[in-house]
Amino acid sequence: MHLFIQACILGLLAGGVYALMASGLTLAFGVMRVINVAQGAMIVLGAFLSYTLFTKLHIDPFVSVLLLTPLMFLVGVVLQLVFIRPLRADEREELSLLVTWALALGIEGLLSVLYKTNYRSTITSYADSSWRVAGYHLSEVRVFAFGMSVVILALLYVLLSRTEFGRTVRATVQNPVSARLLGVNVDKVSALGFGISVATATAAGAVFGMVTPFFPGSHYDLISRLLSIIVLGGLGSLGGAIIAALFMGMAEAVFAAEISPTWSSFTFFIVLIAILLVRPQGLFGTNERGAL
Repeated sequence: MHLFIQACILGLLAGGVYALMASGLTLAFGVMRVINVAQGAMIVLGAFLSYTLFTKLHIDPFVSVLLLTPLMFLVGVVLQLVFIRPLRADEREELSLLVTWALALGIEGLLSVLYKTNYRSTITSYADSSWRVAGYHLSEVRVFAFGMSVVILALLYVLLSRTEFGRTVRATVQNPVSARLLGVNVDKVSALGFGISVATATAAGAVFGMVTPFFPGSHYDLISRLLSIIVLGGLGSLGGAIIAALFMGMAEAVFAAEISPTWSSFTFFIVLIAILLVRPQGLFGTNERGAL
């Protein structure tokens, strides 16, 4: 039982980071109906940028989030304007898969040239520190990462539910045609939404680099996990993605502790196949466009 609870704690902390990673992916789909398969590459790019700031300028990865997310928000807006917006609206959903996949390969190639294909890891002075609470170990890095993910997701929730911009985003998600008729600049909302998606990926990348060794090709494994999470939660549902991420983080950790660490990643694909067979729209998704 002790091992099971320890695994649940570890999985919950990992699930919080997964939730931050998946939030941008489900937001992009909700606003633009774009499945951004470059989200994993964006996270890896964020990990490398944070790693560079840490090793060259000694900037703590958590502080680097404050510097990198505004910059990558602008990069995301530009990427949407250059690569996504020119696509024909009636084919955007399908063509965006190819475009974002090409973008992911481009990012991987660029990182391979700049950093080679060796594994890297952002190792801070507190990387190996932990607290002992009621007999259970809590890694400081993972607790801080979980806390930062909660703060960013809370800010994202406030942005989407309490601001004028959030109302335009929700209107676009529910019905872009009606939103346009009511005066919402859907193109502007889509560009800003994609910028937010890339910014959250960058923040998640800084955390990812501290808890997992990474290299330019790490995005293949990441995107497969994130797609499983947003399918389970329901495409376009931010709340569903968060709950699914926490569940999958705990399921992976318990599987690793109780059965086999080697096969723990397989839990994502078991859940993905099961949810597609039983409830293709996910736990909180709908067959039609709905609320975030």
